[in-house]
Amino acid sequence: RDLHSFPTRRSSDLDNAKIDKNQAAQKAQQQVQGRVLKVDQSKNKYRVKVLQKSGRVVNVDVDKRSGRVVKSGKKDD
Repeated sequence: RDLHSFPTRRSSDLDNAKIDKNQAAQKAQQQVQGRVLKVDQSKNKYRVKVLQKSGRVVNVDVDKRSGRVVKSGKKDD
């Protein structure tokens, strides 16, 4: 029998989240060019807090299923 799935994950977990926290952080970092400070997750998305070189902190939402990045807004001061 040839299994191509991860043995430590159940298939239901894979159905709900196509990308993990690290992948979400990487996608957000590529989108806004900065240092990832924190990654929070909700049921459908990851919220990645990124510090840009300018000193601005930006929240980036990444959809768990599609991996689509949505720049959600800046947090100045």
